[in-house]
Amino acid sequence: MRLANKMKMLTAMTAAALLALSGYGSSGGASGGSSSSAASSSDGMVIGALLPLTGTLAYLAPPEVAAIKLAIGDINKAGGVLGKDVTEVEADTSDGEHADQNTSAAQSVLSKHPSVVIGPAASGVVKNVYKSIVAEKIPVISMASTSMTLSGMDPYFFRTVAPDAVQGAVMGDLIAQDGVKKLAIACFNDEYGTGMRNIILQKLKDAGVDVVYGEKDAFDPAETNYSSIATAIKNSGADATLIISYDQATPLIKALASAGVDTHKLYLVDGNTVDYSKTYDAGLLKGSKGTIPGTHVDDKFKSDLKGTGTDISDTTYAAETYDAVILAALAAEQGGSTSGETVTKNLSSVSGADGGEKCESFEACKTLIKDKKKIQYFGKTGIGPFNKNNDPSSANIGIFEYDGNNVNVFQDMQSGDVPTE
Repeated sequence: MRLANKMKMLTAMTAAALLALSGYGSSGGASGGSSSSAASSSDGMVIGALLPLTGTLAYLAPPEVAAIKLAIGDINKAGGVLGKDVTEVEADTSDGEHADQNTSAAQSVLSKHPSVVIGPAASGVVKNVYKSIVAEKIPVISMASTSMTLSGMDPYFFRTVAPDAVQGAVMGDLIAQDGVKKLAIACFNDEYGTGMRNIILQKLKDAGVDVVYGEKDAFDPAETNYSSIATAIKNSGADATLIISYDQATPLIKALASAGVDTHKLYLVDGNTVDYSKTYDAGLLKGSKGTIPGTHVDDKFKSDLKGTGTDISDTTYAAETYDAVILAALAAEQGGSTSGETVTKNLSSVSGADGGEKCESFEACKTLIKDKKKIQYFGKTGIGPFNKNNDPSSANIGIFEYDGNNVNVFQDMQSGDVPTE
């Protein structure tokens, strides 16, 4: 996703006309008491992680696992949190189609008394588990759930990825700028899928793009036979096809190719913009494009992630995961306790919501905190401080183009402020 064989630069309009930022989150610097399940201030900080190790989002797990390992390693090299090493416990949530596993994974992690829970990755999984976590006064920081319905959902819910309003606006602009007149949309019936589609549809309507298939239809996430969908898209006369899904895109693209749909004119979103070089015949996707929240990570970060011993092929959401762990650790350090309440009360502050001196690593930020200075952790993602909804106040959207079946960055696009209403 963010790996690149080469970089091309493309001038494109951004989504800076999104709603302006209207306020930041709660003030930090306050200490909180410990809850019954959260770690007490005398214990070493425990990072809980709910990850999609299996299911339709399993391809996201390796970079997220690597990022957690790397972040904890960097924290412990800098002396840990409040003088003690940080540890981690993780569990496999699978995806939103496995609600029982979502719940059991959350309970497994909660039994280890974490100070924070990183994840889940999918918006639907977040909805299934967050209440049980925040009931214990433990914050949840998702690195990849983008549904607009999660914004401001709970004071204990944060995320280091921009909501779909940002990516959807960029995708809508991209399709319109490319001169598409008739668009087909293949969207799965999931909160992420239909929510993203609705945002894009508004942009397309404003730009005069005619949606000739899929404006209201959505397929079952458990679908296995996509031939009828592919045939309908072929018969619609669309110039291009937008696919909003997770790994359902893999068989769907094969079906589209078999039906004679032009696979050089596909648009993919973060749920399916992956490296298909080992999946399809060479050149099948050449020219197709996709969008993913976040910036293009540098070579050192990629190297460091691989140095954790995790087998990764891309860095999707690695930066968001890494920053989530660092922010939580800094919140505990600033608040003087590893309790979930303390971490929650200080997260906005260490993200820079109260202003403060910029710092780019746990070690540098920790030094400033010890000197009684306010900080703004400016990490791998390049996001702005948390806003009043506990979303990033600003974010970047990467636009990608397929060269063969590999993904190549051709521009990281600054998207501007994240809506707060």
